[in-house]
Amino acid sequence: MTPDTLLTVSGFSVTYDVDPPVEAVRDVSLELRRGEILGLAGESGCGKTTLAYGIQRLLKPPAVITGGRTVFHDESGQDVDINALDADALRAFRWDKVSMVFQGAMNALNPVVAIGRQLEDVFTTHRPAMGRAERREECARLLDIVGVGRERLRSYPHELSGGMRQRVMIAMAMALRPQLMIMDEPTTALDVLVQRGILRQISELREELGFSVIFITHDLPLLLEISDRIAVMKDGRIVEIDSAERIYRDPQHEYTRRLLASFPSLTGERGDFVRGAEKEAAR
Repeated sequence: MTPDTLLTVSGFSVTYDVDPPVEAVRDVSLELRRGEILGLAGESGCGKTTLAYGIQRLLKPPAVITGGRTVFHDESGQDVDINALDADALRAFRWDKVSMVFQGAMNALNPVVAIGRQLEDVFTTHRPAMGRAERREECARLLDIVGVGRERLRSYPHELSGGMRQRVMIAMAMALRPQLMIMDEPTTALDVLVQRGILRQISELREELGFSVIFITHDLPLLLEISDRIAVMKDGRIVEIDSAERIYRDPQHEYTRRLLASFPSLTGERGDFVRGAEKEAAR
């Protein structure tokens, strides 16, 4: 562990207690540094989301943490063993120290409650000493930061586009200024232009506010663009972890090379599939 380490995961394992049992996460160890974006890549079902939920103890039965430790190195100098926190301490820890943008977050907003009220709930729960005027101003400031605009405080989720709803969820996740944000497929189902804008914004906010990000996706080219380091998962294990540049230029694991090769290149010779499709179209 180095002085700039924010999170240490050691020998972490999760099993789904079904018949037969499924080992979803197997002996995962990694370190997250302060202020870095760590990409977590792998195909669907490899254990990415289970690992993210397990780090925060958000898993529900039949998922069981069967081994390992997760230690959060708070900027105050205190080391927090997340696995050892009781229910009250865990409730206070989440969102304050570590927040999450969930998969399918566009549909996570309550459809019958205004955006401003949903943002205020974060402060009402975790900052009960804040006055109402202060809460409203902070909510407005958050919407300004993520590019939605404070005039949307009175809007309902159905009045916002998919990209705007996703930005509201990011605003909610950063409301208490956590030191770590975990983002699980935060740009899924968004068109390319909206996705690009949100990714740019995440990078800018990280630079401005200094929080760390664990960014989960199966889209390895996307991670190569925004991440400082990338961890590649396969069958519940991390098979390779290195800088984004090294992963791109000199991948060490065969699975990483196959992932990179699965995405078409915009340059170079066309493959057999393209040539075959052109022949069919010419008939």
